[in-house]
Amino acid sequence: MTRPSDVAAELRRVLDPVVSDAGLYLEDVAVSPAGRRSVVRVVVDLPDGPGGVDSDSLTDVSRKVSAALDEADVVRGAYTLEVSTPGISRPLTTARHFRRAQGRLVVARTAGGEVRGRIVEVAGEDVVLDTGSRHVVALADITSATVEPELGRPTTDAEEG
Repeated sequence: MTRPSDVAAELRRVLDPVVSDAGLYLEDVAVSPAGRRSVVRVVVDLPDGPGGVDSDSLTDVSRKVSAALDEADVVRGAYTLEVSTPGISRPLTTARHFRRAQGRLVVARTAGGEVRGRIVEVAGEDVVLDTGSRHVVALADITSATVEPELGRPTTDAEEG
C-alpha cells in the first residue's frame, strides 16, 4: 500500500518542473481522502517578492498541472484537483514568505513578545518592520507570524495575493 507521504513526494517531483516552467513556485502538495475519491491540493505562489498570482496565471498552471497528473498517473482512482494560492492566512515561516508579504501588516511573535508592524524589507536573515519606527527582528527569533487583514485599506498591485 502506498503511503500518502509517498504519493505527495511523487506529486511534488512530477509537478515542481511544471509549476516552475509556468513561472511559479510549488508551495505545497497534499492528497487526502474524500469518500470514494481523493482530493489533490496543489498550492502555488510567486517565486519571490511582493505581488500576487493573477487569475490567468492560476488558470494556466491549473491546466498544466491537470495534464501532468493525467500523464503521470500518480494518484490511484478518481480525484478532485484543487489548485490555489496560499492566501492571507498562511503562516510566515521562511524569508521568502516575509518577502512575499512585503508592504503588509504582520504580527510576529518572539520569545520577547509580540511585534506588530508593516514589513519594509527582508535584509539577509532579518525582517525590518515599520512599527512607527524601524524595528529589526531576526528571522531565527520569530516563533510565529501572520499577515493581519486590513479591511478597507486600498492595496497596490504589489500587495495583492
